[in-house]
Amino acid sequence: MSRNSMLKVILVSIVVFGALGSAVAQMPNPYGPAISLENAKKTAAPALAEAAKNKWTVVVAIVGPDGTLVYYEKMDNTQLGSAEVAIDKARTAALFKRPTKAFQDVLAGGGEGLRILTLKGVVAVEGGIPLVMDGKIVGAIGVSGATSAQDAQCAKAGADVVK
Repeated sequence: MSRNSMLKVILVSIVVFGALGSAVAQMPNPYGPAISLENAKKTAAPALAEAAKNKWTVVVAIVGPDGTLVYYEKMDNTQLGSAEVAIDKARTAALFKRPTKAFQDVLAGGGEGLRILTLKGVVAVEGGIPLVMDGKIVGAIGVSGATSAQDAQCAKAGADVVK
């Protein structure tokens, strides 16, 4: 292998592994006090509205920064298995300071990304998003019941109202 070819391989490896590392990098935001019940309800409302608008049935869970449940709502006829999944997505996003999609993407890459399966408390499924208020992580929203992408669409609708 020529020197130029070897340098290209090294450069590509650095870019690929650097992107992999940044995909799972935690948010730099510090933790703040837990989201209030009032703000948790305000966060859940647009997530539930997004689901209803699209005729999806979902569960919405809002947790504080320590993963403690603050608010929970399950739409009628949502599959029962989604009840715990929504809470677990929210806890993962809060405790690991990143959206659950970051874990999903790394896991999908296989190889060393499979190590995520050994992390206790990680749900590597899209639909959990940290909630940031005044620059601090005050909790997270987790949505489950539709496809992962649809869950994330609902979660984002909720997370976007937190300021």
